[in-house]
Amino acid sequence: MDVRQLRAIVTVAEVGSVTRAAELLHLVQPAVTRQIRTLEQELGVPLFERTGQGMRPTEAGAIMVDRSRRALNELERARAEVQPPLGEVTGIVTVGLLESTSDLLAESLVTAVTRDHPGVLLRLMTAYSGHLQQWLDEGDLDLALLYNLDSTPSLNTRPLVRERLWAVAPPSAGLRADVPVPFTEVARHPLVMPASGHALRSLIDAAAARAGVDLDVAVQTNSMRVQKRLVLAGRGWTVLPGVGITGDVDQGAVTAAPLTEPDVRRSIVLATPRFGRTPPAVEAVAGELVRQVTSAVAGGRWPSARIQGAGGPVDGD
Repeated sequence: MDVRQLRAIVTVAEVGSVTRAAELLHLVQPAVTRQIRTLEQELGVPLFERTGQGMRPTEAGAIMVDRSRRALNELERARAEVQPPLGEVTGIVTVGLLESTSDLLAESLVTAVTRDHPGVLLRLMTAYSGHLQQWLDEGDLDLALLYNLDSTPSLNTRPLVRERLWAVAPPSAGLRADVPVPFTEVARHPLVMPASGHALRSLIDAAAARAGVDLDVAVQTNSMRVQKRLVLAGRGWTVLPGVGITGDVDQGAVTAAPLTEPDVRRSIVLATPRFGRTPPAVEAVAGELVRQVTSAVAGGRWPSARIQGAGGPVDGD
């Protein structure tokens, strides 16, 4: 098993064609076919099957493709780290951003890292907290923003932000940022909610229990953007972090107000793997991400948020 074989199976899996993979790898088609067959003979299992849509990994092939991609990423990272220009931080850093924070943080993070660390290649992934935590544990991310999580056996966490959740409704509801809305009022409306088992849904369900109300859940979805679109379509109200709706409120697409009676809050942390060496590039990006979060809260761009940690609280209300 060698690097050329790993590149071959990953590329074929990505493009679904040996011919196209050969073009991308600057090889002749028989060479790519031979690399795959040699690896299949070594492993004793087929890695691909031919279908009407092209080459598709078998169950064993999917496992090999996933592991090979990670191995190639690590080799690429090692090459960047051991051959940097003098005094320059270099490497590949994969960052996980919560979907609700991506509009606020992604562009400013890329701008700052590109300016201050041009030798660092950023890879940004967005998802809900549970998915990001899984990807961290599996080694697919170097660092991520998660919420309502303490340190675990596999992860170190640094508290960053504590923020309120907001009721979100169509413009006709007339909700206002300076007038918190009781949870009992939210419960009077059909609700578009995250799917059961989602961390945000767990916060909302716990608040409903404290308020002594039952929720009329009209729709469940695993997408924040779908939640907002369904509210716009008149399917009900929803509950979201303030950071995820700032632009929509400013444009008049929705109205929103912080929840009260009870307040519902989430804590966002910066999570990194507990074990293994932390490359300088990862440390540099982590520091920049913390600075971008702090700046967003201090500048009032992160509604109802307070910075947590050694620097003390900073009101963002």
